[in-house]
Amino acid sequence: MMHPAQDEAMHVELLWRDRPVRIEHRWVGARDAASPLIVFLHEGLGSLSLWRDFPERLCAAANCRGLVYSRPGYGRSTPRAAQEAWGVDFLHRQAHEVLPALLAALGVDVDNDPPWLFGHSDGGSIALLYAAAWPGRVAGAVVVAPHIVVEDLSVQSIAKARETYLQTDLRERLAKHHDDPDSAFWGWNDIWLHPPFKQWSIEREIETIRCPLLAAQGVDDEYGTLEQIRGIARRLPQTRLLELADCGHSVHRDQPERLIAAATAFIAQHQPGDKP
Repeated sequence: MMHPAQDEAMHVELLWRDRPVRIEHRWVGARDAASPLIVFLHEGLGSLSLWRDFPERLCAAANCRGLVYSRPGYGRSTPRAAQEAWGVDFLHRQAHEVLPALLAALGVDVDNDPPWLFGHSDGGSIALLYAAAWPGRVAGAVVVAPHIVVEDLSVQSIAKARETYLQTDLRERLAKHHDDPDSAFWGWNDIWLHPPFKQWSIEREIETIRCPLLAAQGVDDEYGTLEQIRGIARRLPQTRLLELADCGHSVHRDQPERLIAAATAFIAQHQPGDKP
C-alpha cells in the first residue's frame, strides 16, 4: 500500500465514544509497500510531534514503513470533550476500539499483512493489549517501559508531575505539541491518580500474546521498576529483554542508538521466512 502524502501530517475521522474524532497521523519511512509496517504508540503525555525524529530513524535503519499518530485527547487530534473523564479501562479502549478503527480507516490489512507495534509507556501497554486481543494480527511488538501493573513508584512520580504542571512552565512546553495541553495532561494524570486505578493489572490478559516481543526499559526509569518487563518475560517466554543502564523512562531519547540497533535486529530476525 502506497501513501502519496507520506511524511506529511494528515487527519482521518473516526466515530468513537458516540462522537466523531479526528486523528492526526503521519506515514514515514520506506516507500515500498512490501516493507514491514511499524505502528508507533506514544506515551501518556506524548503525541506525534513528541516522537521527534525517532520513528524516521528506526524505520530507516530497519527498512520499514511507519505510521505515527496522536491518540484522541493528544497532539492535533480531537481533544477530550468537556468534562470527559477517562475510566480505569482507558488503555483497553485505546487498544480495543481506537487502534483497530484507525488501522481499518487507513486501509491497513491486519489479517494478511499484520503490522509491528512499537509502544512507549502507556503506548507499550496498548500494544500488549492489542496483541493479546488479536494474536494473529500483529507481526511482533517492541514495548518500551510498558506498564502491566500499577506500582507505587509510578503513582509517586505522576503525583510529582501534577505539581510540576501546576507550578512550572510545563503547560506552556506541552502546548507546543498539543492543541489542548490540559486535555492531554489531566486525562492522563487524573486517571493514574484515581484510587481505583491502583488495582489495574494486565498480567493475566497478556498471556494470550503469541507474537515475538522485545521489552526494553531503562534501569533508572522513574515511572516503573524493571519488574514491569521482567513480569512480561515470566509469562511470555518468547520475550527478549533489553535493560539499559544510564537510562530513564524515555529510552528512545536517552539511548536511541542502542534501542534502534536492538529493535532493528529483532525485527529482521522475525521477518517471514527467516529463522529466529
